[in-house]
Amino acid sequence: MMEGTSLRKLVVSIVIVMMMVELTKAELHYVGGNKAGWTPNTNFSEWTSHEKFLVGDWLFFGFNKVLYTVFEVNETSYEKCIVQDFIKNITKGGRDVFELTEAKKYYFICKDYCFGGMKVAINVQDIPAPAPAPDKNASPSNHSIQVTPVMVLAIAMIWAFLFKYY
Repeated sequence: MMEGTSLRKLVVSIVIVMMMVELTKAELHYVGGNKAGWTPNTNFSEWTSHEKFLVGDWLFFGFNKVLYTVFEVNETSYEKCIVQDFIKNITKGGRDVFELTEAKKYYFICKDYCFGGMKVAINVQDIPAPAPAPDKNASPSNHSIQVTPVMVLAIAMIWAFLFKYY
């Protein structure tokens, strides 16, 4: 009987972790829209207009490391295409990632192609707060719940283990 209790606790713990991962899932954004999008012929303003960047998300810069670079800079350096006094050199190997760690505007430029438009400004937002709990005194309404595959799996696992050991 002790094994069943321990197993139930393990399953419930795994389910809780799975649900937390589902809620805090970060997104990987391919800069420019694809795995090799950090190029001079990309309209980065157009690309960012279709993206939503949240704290914890990642940027993927894919490029030819012989031709291009990626530097995080401040707003003034971004506007003037100046690499001097950069914040961080992202350039490593042409398949480089950058984590968006805080809600703010990030600026990235390519040293030699910035004046040709190879620069991008990323506006990062805080992760939205979860929806408030429904009011206990409110009348019933058409509230809907979005069911994800992780939730279905979690419920199925709990159901199976609760009834298997009783």
